[in-house]
Amino acid sequence: MTLLDRYIIRQFLITALFALVAVLVIFIVIDAMEKLDDFIDKQAGWTIVAQYYFFFIPEIIKLISPVAILLASLFVTARMSTQNEIAAMKSGGISLYRLMLPYVVVALLISIGSVYFNGWIVPKANRQKFTIERDYLRKDVINASGSNIFIQDSPTRIVSLGYFDDSRNFASRVSIQDFDPLDQTIMVGRVDAASMAWDSTARLWILHNGVRRTFDGPLETYMTFENQSAGLLHFSPEDLRKKAEKPDEMDYYTLKEFIKNQERAGQDVSRWQVDHYSKISFPFASVIVVLFGVPFASVRRRGGVGVQLGISLLVSFIYLIFMKVSQVFGYNGDIQPLLTAWLANIVFLIGAIWLVVKVPK
Repeated sequence: MTLLDRYIIRQFLITALFALVAVLVIFIVIDAMEKLDDFIDKQAGWTIVAQYYFFFIPEIIKLISPVAILLASLFVTARMSTQNEIAAMKSGGISLYRLMLPYVVVALLISIGSVYFNGWIVPKANRQKFTIERDYLRKDVINASGSNIFIQDSPTRIVSLGYFDDSRNFASRVSIQDFDPLDQTIMVGRVDAASMAWDSTARLWILHNGVRRTFDGPLETYMTFENQSAGLLHFSPEDLRKKAEKPDEMDYYTLKEFIKNQERAGQDVSRWQVDHYSKISFPFASVIVVLFGVPFASVRRRGGVGVQLGISLLVSFIYLIFMKVSQVFGYNGDIQPLLTAWLANIVFLIGAIWLVVKVPK
């Protein structure tokens, strides 16, 4: 690492940290003005409000990190261009590609760290934040208890619960219906039980006071029982609760396992797959904005830093809007989920490469 690299990295990190803190404070102040009345109405103390925004900070950092990185790359490069430092570097034989190297390396390291941060730290903090929202703002309340719950446990099995008690992990009026894999209009077996309880030690469902029937054409056999294992059911009480959870509350592997279970049950998992892949793709936006910001700011323009700041914010908003619009198509299954998660990065990477090629080296 040369003296020039250390100089650029130091300036880049300090500016990025300042931009991150500044945007973070603005974000929290605006959000607090919107929600403070709700907290007061629910008689939440200042300790609860402080906890809420403490657990909200990781989510905000996840969202604004690319913006802070873009602002830092623009400000540092524009300042060097204004002070003729870039002209001096080019006179010394340093090309734009070599100038970009420390920016890209730092942004890449930040992106790699953000994969873990977004995949594990942010969901853990979001879980606490959503708990406070549910308790004090009554938003997206998770309650697996309810009547007439239907679950497609596999492509050939449907489970219905007359009532499920979330607090006791206990279901009543249970029916498990199995269908022929070749013709799913034909029922091949059925179990009806008065109740079903979750055995947390064996991690399986236990049926109570029921009858098990099997059908072979016009022939029917049945067997009554008092206590019997429900067999291989692919859901647990926790899975019933997770159906009401948001992907933002699940870490990378938990969401992956949840998608696998839903896919096995024959559910459309496009929406969850998009969110799952986005936990990896979104952090690498930091590298792309650096590839855009450095060459753009290396050339002096009329209006100075103000114009560059406005353009950088415009690019950031266009990126976020493009990402959200493409996600809608991915959620609906119109675009393959993996492509949806990376589409914004691919499009803006092409634009960044075009800009790098066009600007003077």
